[in-house]
Formats: sequence, structure tokens, C-alpha cells
Amino acid sequence: MLSDNKKDQLYKVFTDPIHGFVHVPKGQTLRLLDHPYVQRLRRIRQLGLAYTVFPGAEHSRFSHALGAVGLMLKMLTTLRDKNTTINNQEVEGVLAAILLHDIGHGPFSHTLEHTLISDFNHEMMTLALMKQLNAEFDGGLETAIQIFTDQHPKAFLHQLISSQLDADRLDYIKRDSFYTGVLEGSIGIDRIIKTLRVHNGSIVMEKKGIYAVENYIMARRFMYMQVYLHKTVLCADMLIRSVFRRATDLVEEGYQLAFPSPAIRYFLEKKPSAKKGISRELLQHYVMLDDADVLMCLKFWQYEKDPILADLCSRFLNRRFFRATPLIHKPSPEDKHRYRLATSRVLRAKRLPFDEKSAGYYFGTTETRNEAYRFERSGIYIMEQPGVAVEFSKAADARHIEALSTPIVKHYAIHLKELNS
Repeated sequence: MLSDNKKDQLYKVFTDPIHGFVHVPKGQTLRLLDHPYVQRLRRIRQLGLAYTVFPGAEHSRFSHALGAVGLMLKMLTTLRDKNTTINNQEVEGVLAAILLHDIGHGPFSHTLEHTLISDFNHEMMTLALMKQLNAEFDGGLETAIQIFTDQHPKAFLHQLISSQLDADRLDYIKRDSFYTGVLEGSIGIDRIIKTLRVHNGSIVMEKKGIYAVENYIMARRFMYMQVYLHKTVLCADMLIRSVFRRATDLVEEGYQLAFPSPAIRYFLEKKPSAKKGISRELLQHYVMLDDADVLMCLKFWQYEKDPILADLCSRFLNRRFFRATPLIHKPSPEDKHRYRLATSRVLRAKRLPFDEKSAGYYFGTTETRNEAYRFERSGIYIMEQPGVAVEFSKAADARHIEALSTPIVKHYAIHLKELNS
């Protein structure tokens, strides 16, 4: 066991409210942590717009990335203690991969992911940024990229980063539970990590960890239903997307829109696409973005002459959100038409433009889908007896878990509150 002095020489220690002391190895991992791409994550909220519902949900993507590094170190220590061969290059690679796994996120995490760039998802940007960092670090991230893209010969290293039981999920479930105050998301991380092992090249759980895993799956279900898919969060998401749809439409129409953020100007004027990959120009502008750019635009545009843009921004800043009405089934075209007509009447009464296009900024439909556990692919495996691993829902004490793999699908109409009055 390392002495405190030896630890100080090898690690930089961070204090974390979730995991206590997080030790980050000095060298490449710490240099990556200090890189502007990673420091940018301090300015992006982990839960996007959930802070408008849960006042404590102000934590950042950076704190999550740091916490995931701490958990990964514990996982690697556990596996090495159980005679799993993981060399120092692989340790460095998997730590880099988990640290960087979220660097592709944009402002408010997922909220504007498909609004600012077409044919895009944040994983594409993460990989592009990792390749850029690899060039800056003289090829030092080759192993990390192999692990991240599941191209490394030791598949279990990728599973520690991306699977149904990985360092990413273990951290965000517990962290998000803590900061939102939703106690149902509390999980026994230490028990889970201590019962990890590698069997036939894959991560499995020892049987004594079965109840900790069951609690984790239930906690994940509760967090999705109570936090991530909260109907008011859905309303906030739609409102901010409507702001940027309106701003984009105004730019297309030749309206002279003021831009307090040069990066936002680029995305609204250029309307970039990632269909053919991430260009250098797109990457350079993307890393300029964080939550502050969006909030700065909202504060600026609430005084714009365009009445719709000004109203939408004012609504967000003063938390006058839309309302989400649960629907029994997926809305039909006739259902949507009725909502648009009703929306137009409300807008007219408010002396706002009330044509069909204008109504479209104030009405939308959405579908949420939640599967707490997917046993049919990449399931969690339990060592029921020596040398025999079974999929978790088939384990003797966990047969009921299969029911949690049934998707829960909900449909909502998101509209002005006046439509219900």
C-alpha cells in the first residue's frame, strides 16, 4: 500500500462530494485534465436544463468526468488484484478514454445537439476531439482511442467505459441523485466495484454482488422517470430549441440579428452539417461553445424587435415554460392540427403573430422511451457458480429483472399553458 507521501508524488488529489478523494495520476492523465477541451466541461451542466426543475442540479460535466476517472481507478485496482493482466499503457489509455468520454457535449448537454448541427451526435465530436488531442500528444492517445471505439483486443476495457454497468453510468446515477435530491438514485458503488472480475475476456459480476446490481438497475429506472425524462425538463428543452429555430429562421430571412456570441453566429449563419464528418472549422467553433453562450444570447435576444424571439427568450429566462400534457397514444395529424389552431388563437389574444409557422414555435409533440435494462444485447453477467456466467435476468435471484427491460413509452403534447385554462 502506498504511503501518503508516495501518493502525493504520483497523484494529484481532488475533493469530490460523491466519492471523497479522487486521485488523478500525474503525467498524461493530469495534462489531459488541464487541457482547454476538458476544462470547457466546467461550463456545461451535466443535466442540461434539469436545474430549472431541481434547484441543486448545477453540477458540471467536468465533475462527472473527474468522478468517472476516480471510479475507473478503483475498477482497475480490483481487476488487477484478481490477477487480470492490465499493463501501464492500458491503464493510461482507459483513464484517458473515460476522462474524455463526454468532451463532445455541447451547451446544456443534449438539449441543442441536433439543433446547431445537422446529421450530428456528440459521440462524433468526442472522437474527433480525441483524434485532435492524439496529434497534440504525439500519438499518446492511440490506446485510448482503440479502447473508446472498441477496437482494442481486450474488450473488457471498453466495457468499463461503455456498457450497461460502466464507470460512466455508476458515476452519473449517484451524482445526479445527490444533486437533484432524488434519493431513489442512490446506489452501492463500492459493492459493485469490489465484485467485478473478468471471465472469458468480458466483465462479469460475482454472485455476491447481485443485489447491488439489482438496486443499480432500479435506481437507473427511477432516475430516468423522475429526472432525465421529467415532463417539465422536456418543456424547457422544447422552449430553448424553439428559440434557436426562430433565430435560425430570422437569419435565413435576412433579419439583422445581433450576436453576443461569435460561436453561435457561426452555427446559425453557416448551418453546418456533420454528414461528411467533422471539419476543422466546425471543431474549432464547437469548442468555443458552452452554456454561457446560450444564456448570453437569451438575455440579449429578449429585447429583440422580433416579437416571437423576444417572447420565447423572456419565457425561458423567467421560467414561463410550456406545459406537457400526457397523451394516450401517438398524436395523429388531426390532433396536431387542433393544437396548432388553439395555439394560434392564444397567440392572437396575446397580440403576437399567429400564423401556422408562428404557432409551430409554441407547440410540439415528443415521445419518451425508457428501458432500465436490456438483456437481449450486451447484458450484465453474473457468476452463478465457478466458471459459469449467466445473463443477469436469468440468475436465480433476479428473474423479475426481465420485466424492467420492457420499454416504457410515453407521448406528450407540449403547448402553451393557456390551452388548458
